[in-house]
Amino acid sequence: MKKTWLLGLGFFSISITWALYNAFVPLFLDNFVAHAATIGFLMTIDNYFAMFLQPIIGRRSDRMRTRFGKRMPFLLVGMPLAALFGALIPWHTGLLTLITFMILMNLSMSLYRSPTVALMPDMTRPERRTEANGVINFMGGVGSILAFAGGSYLYKQHSSIPFLASSIITIICLIMLLYFIKERRDALPLVQPDDSDVEKSSFKAEWTVPTMLLLGAIFFWFFSYQGVEALFTLYGTKKLGLTDDQAAFSLAFFSLAFVIGAIPSGLLGKRLRKKRVIMAGVIGLTVIFASISIVDSLLGLRIMLLIGGVFWACININSYPFIVALGKDSSIGTRTGIYYIASSLAAVASPPLMGVLIDFFDYGILFYAAAAGMALALICLLFVKEQQPLAHPQ
Repeated sequence: MKKTWLLGLGFFSISITWALYNAFVPLFLDNFVAHAATIGFLMTIDNYFAMFLQPIIGRRSDRMRTRFGKRMPFLLVGMPLAALFGALIPWHTGLLTLITFMILMNLSMSLYRSPTVALMPDMTRPERRTEANGVINFMGGVGSILAFAGGSYLYKQHSSIPFLASSIITIICLIMLLYFIKERRDALPLVQPDDSDVEKSSFKAEWTVPTMLLLGAIFFWFFSYQGVEALFTLYGTKKLGLTDDQAAFSLAFFSLAFVIGAIPSGLLGKRLRKKRVIMAGVIGLTVIFASISIVDSLLGLRIMLLIGGVFWACININSYPFIVALGKDSSIGTRTGIYYIASSLAAVASPPLMGVLIDFFDYGILFYAAAAGMALALICLLFVKEQQPLAHPQ
C-alpha cells in the first residue's frame, strides 16, 4: 500500500493542474470571448487530444519495453513539458497566445495521463484495485483542494502565481516517482506479458457489450461533471453574483467531500461490489444537481457541493477499476485509453452544448442539464453485469 500512496503523486500533480486550468482559464477566455458556448468549446481542447491520443498512447505503453519500464518514459517526457506550458498560460498577450499555450499544455498532458493512471493496476492485485484507486483519488482530491483554495488566494496576488506553483509541484512529483518507483521491479509479473500476449489483445476485442454499456454510463456522468466543472466559475459569478475567487473557492467544497469519501468509497466498492456503490452515487448526484438549481445562497450552494462530492467519490473511485476488471491484465493500458475515450468525448461535447443551453436560456439551466445526464448514466449502468475479480498470484 506504500507504493499506492507514492503512485498517487502522479495523480496529485495532474489534479492540481486540471483544477487550476478549469477554474481560471475560463476567466482568461472571458476577457476575449463573448459567448459561453465559445468558451465551453475552447475548454474542450484537452479532451480532443485525450480522445484521440490517449487510447493510442495507452496501447503503446502496453507494448513499451525500456530500462525505465513501459509507462515511466511517457511521464519523463510529458510532465516537464506540461509544467513549462502550464506556467506560460497566464502570460498570454492575447487570445492567440492564450490558445497556443493551452494547446501545447494539453498536448503535453495527453502524453502521460493514461500511462500514469495505468501504473496503479500494473502494481496492484485485482482484488485490491478499487481500494488502491480510492487512495490515489484521495491524493488527487487533496490536489484539487489545494488548487481551488490555495489557488484562489494566490490568484488574487497575481494570476501567474498558482500556475507557476502547479508547475513546480509537477516537477517535484516526477522526481519523487523516479526515485521511489522502479517500474520493472515493482510491477506484478502477470501485468508484464510477453509480446505475443499483447498482440492477441487487439483494440477491437476490448469493445464487448458490457464494456460498451459501461462506457455509455461513463460518458453520461462525465457529461454532467465536466460541463459543471468547466462552467461553474461563470455560473457563480453571473447567476449568483459571486466574485471570481468566491466561485473558485466554492469548488473546493466539492473536492473536500471527494477527498473525505475517496478511501471509504474504495472500501465500499470492494465490500459491496463496485456497481452498487456507483449506482448509489449516480442517484445521489442526480438529486443534488437538480437541487442546486433552486439554491440562490452561497452557503446553500456550498452545502450541496459538499454532499455532491461524496456521491461523486462513489462513482469516480469505482468506475476505472470496474472497466479494467472487464478485460485482461495484458490490456490495462488499452482499457485505460478507452476509458478516456468515453470521458473525453463527454468533456468535448458537454461544455459547448451546455454553453448553447445557457445562451438560449440562462445559467440556471446548467445543473438541470447535469441532472439529466446523470439519469441517463443510471439507465446504461442498470444493464452492466459486474464480474468478480480473479485471484492474482502473489
